[in-house]
Amino acid sequence: MIQRRHVLLLAALWPLFWGASVGASADDATALVKRTAERMLTTLEARRAEVNRNPSLIFGMIDDILAPHFDFEKITQGALGAHWREATPAQQKALTNGFKQVLVRTYARSLLNYSGQEVRYLPAKPGSRNNTVTVSTEVRAPGASPIPIDYRMYDNGSGWKVYDVIVNNASLVSNYRSSFSTEIQQRGIDGLIAKLGEMNRKGNDSTSGKGQG
Repeated sequence: MIQRRHVLLLAALWPLFWGASVGASADDATALVKRTAERMLTTLEARRAEVNRNPSLIFGMIDDILAPHFDFEKITQGALGAHWREATPAQQKALTNGFKQVLVRTYARSLLNYSGQEVRYLPAKPGSRNNTVTVSTEVRAPGASPIPIDYRMYDNGSGWKVYDVIVNNASLVSNYRSSFSTEIQQRGIDGLIAKLGEMNRKGNDSTSGKGQG
């Protein structure tokens, strides 16, 4: 079964990434993270009553602010590992679209439950490869230990893109790689595509029913 435990922890910070200029530095990436987090949360609070009445509006906010700045194909490729090369171009597209929707819908549910947790921004560090950085943050809630969340980003020549997220030293990509591999071994590539579709149908029902009496 495909596990999503780490996604629930990282979801509160997903909207942190907004575009970047060519050749942006690690310091620039941290500034972008902070500025975009404030924009997302301000937008949510300004439209909170509207979103409470119609939770599906959250998807448009995510599409506008978040989705363009994640490389969902690279994330999906990392999660599939060697199995990515076994998929046809059409299957790769279906896998990327399906996984993107799983992640976005999981994030949407967490964002709807956001209740003012403090976010601390730490200095970004150069990544292990050229044109990559790791932006480190901590989520702090009263009476709880901070949750460290690191964002691995790369500059693709036109802006920063997120390609992995590390929560409490656990990689989103690595976590899904195990469950995706198991699903493919049992049901094949098309079976994983079907599983992602099933998760999205359930996620749609869950989100659309939130906040309705």
